[in-house]
Amino acid sequence: MIFHIVSKREWQDAMRAGSYEPASIRTEGFVHCSTRSQTADTANRFFRGRRDLVLLCIEPERLTAKLRFEAPADPADPRAQERFPHVYGPIDLPAVEQALEFPCDAEGTFRLPDGV
Repeated sequence: MIFHIVSKREWQDAMRAGSYEPASIRTEGFVHCSTRSQTADTANRFFRGRRDLVLLCIEPERLTAKLRFEAPADPADPRAQERFPHVYGPIDLPAVEQALEFPCDAEGTFRLPDGV
């Protein structure tokens, strides 16, 4: 299972469109995702305090786009030795096993939702 953090509005738009295709596909060529162990850190690093998020739980075998595990683009990133899942194309809705509410706590910190 891989994970992707998205706003509720973007996810609703994707459900109407039939697939999820964020701007990062046009600007970077892929969709940024995380493994289970990377997800909370990614949320706290890039989305701290946001209260409008959904966590997509994606089944890699159901993707039609290519999936690669790659290092962050910024070599100064403290996680530069880690490999993150990148999806090189739209995420088809059947690949999304669950879309879970992803609220932060009162201090703006994220933890993985129960059941993940």
